[in-house]
Amino acid sequence: MKVGIMQPYFFPYIGYWQLMSSVDKYVIYDDVNYIKGGWINRNKILMNGKSKMINLKMKGASPNKLINEVFVAKDEIYNRKLLRTIEYCYKKAPYFSNVFPLVEEIILYNEEVLSTYLENSIRKIAKYLEMNTEIILSSDLNKDNSLKGQDKIIEICRILGATEYYNAKGGINLYSKEIFDYNGIKIRFIETKLFEYFQHINKFEPNLSIIDVLMFNSKEEVKELLSLYHLI
Repeated sequence: MKVGIMQPYFFPYIGYWQLMSSVDKYVIYDDVNYIKGGWINRNKILMNGKSKMINLKMKGASPNKLINEVFVAKDEIYNRKLLRTIEYCYKKAPYFSNVFPLVEEIILYNEEVLSTYLENSIRKIAKYLEMNTEIILSSDLNKDNSLKGQDKIIEICRILGATEYYNAKGGINLYSKEIFDYNGIKIRFIETKLFEYFQHINKFEPNLSIIDVLMFNSKEEVKELLSLYHLI
């Protein structure tokens, strides 16, 4: 049984969804520290042929707090402005009419707890893409929360009965294959293959938010992109 574990991110890039689609159970890692300046509350979209950062407005965010202890600012004016920016950027994209209502529903979700807000967005997009992966919050698991790093990951895998643990390639130096083997778990890393899709610009802009992928590709095409990875 394959398990993946990642922090919740704001409209994450395609690699996040490749990881989720490749496992049987996906754990949203919501009871670890909030990372300021990371991808938990921001991402990049395409504006006038270049990447532009968009942000989820936060309240009291701190790296000294867990993700599920941080709050989203309930600012409808800000969120409506964010939606207008996304609309401006993608109103001519081929799948705008299909995807923008989903993005609007996600951004206007009436929830203050950051982890719950992001969980909703992850579940909504996974449903749109017809994923069958079981999604679990790490804070809902009865585990030893005094554990840190690799030990905590192995504990979660043990609780869920994992035989394989999948992680993004960026974490390859964080874990010991020997220790995972000792615990009866095979560790694998996902590396996204290079690919391009039409963005109405001359030079393809890679690694943007899933918003960009969904706006320029049909659901069936996105499903094909989800399979474009190597296992290491």
